[in-house]
Amino acid sequence: MGIIFCALFFLAGCSTAPPQFPLDWPDTNAVVIPVVIQTNKPVAVLTNKPAIPTVKSNPPPAIVSKPAPAAPVAAWTSLESWAEEHKIGRPHRISDSPATTYAIGSGYGVMVLGIGSLEATWNGIEINLGFAPEFIDGEIFLNELDLQKNLEPLLCEPLLTFPKTNRVIVIDPGHGGSNHGTYARSVQDGPFEKEFTLDWAKRLKPLLEAEGWKVFLTRTSDVYVTNADRVVFAEAHRADVFISLHFNSTNQDKKTSKRNEKAGGLETYCITPTGMPSTLTRDFGDNWSDILPNNAFDARNFQLAVQVHGALLHAVGMEDHGVRRSRFDTVLRGQNRPAILIEGGYLSNPAEAKLIETPEYRQKLAEGVAEALK
Repeated sequence: MGIIFCALFFLAGCSTAPPQFPLDWPDTNAVVIPVVIQTNKPVAVLTNKPAIPTVKSNPPPAIVSKPAPAAPVAAWTSLESWAEEHKIGRPHRISDSPATTYAIGSGYGVMVLGIGSLEATWNGIEINLGFAPEFIDGEIFLNELDLQKNLEPLLCEPLLTFPKTNRVIVIDPGHGGSNHGTYARSVQDGPFEKEFTLDWAKRLKPLLEAEGWKVFLTRTSDVYVTNADRVVFAEAHRADVFISLHFNSTNQDKKTSKRNEKAGGLETYCITPTGMPSTLTRDFGDNWSDILPNNAFDARNFQLAVQVHGALLHAVGMEDHGVRRSRFDTVLRGQNRPAILIEGGYLSNPAEAKLIETPEYRQKLAEGVAEALK
């Protein structure tokens, strides 16, 4: 955090207050890191079982795939030249140890980048770049895709807002029925992930409705719903936003049959932009040339992910594992709307599993998401 305060001291570009106006998901892109107010509200007891939603429709849009390029097609650009072109504060070197680090800011916030590192921060929240910044002839250079897909949505655009009326959101409790989730049982031999995600979704629904959202859940009981049907469900309900709720876990070691119990933290995912490598692949193919339906919302996906991730960190105080990009999240690939997937902690980590099993923690997760979507 010391680096962030130092960066804020040096940066004064775009000091005027950013414009605020209702946007019905237009082509302008921006982000706001919300202030989350923690409360000690009593935890509601969920007893009613709503009817299971069923939707019949056409399959989601097809994915256009081409052979992966041997190297990124996008050019590299001087960050200082880019900042000048976009009329924001020029980058400042703020540290030389353990790595050369730069900060660049605007009226919307501060981004900190390290030479040779894919990890960066935005207002103290971890994000992941597609390509590590390079130092060339005394200047920091970034790949054009990172400038377009990561920096511009955060540094150069007005705040992200939501429609005030007729806004529809689909909340997707991960797994269900025979689909427990791979290794997705609490390390303490507790319930499966599918039970925790459903409870989280049911807690979130009334909080969002109180903020004016029309909320639909892809499942309201312990039933199996295919990933394709979850995409169709969002399409049938003409959702403005789609959020999938999950809890993480590490795989069992093939030799010892044990899981890594040290891995932990909050992670939030959105689809990887075309031409960029994913942050995480999980043994799935990562074709950089894939043009996915959800790639039409790259900037807004990223803004939504950063906004929700920041609010969740504030709400629960979990370790920050960052906003990440992936192509293996089937429920996101075919979405024709801003869409993200949240991993609310690790069931394979004993300390986090103990938290996840408490209603109080799941209520805080619900309050965090709701606060981000006000």
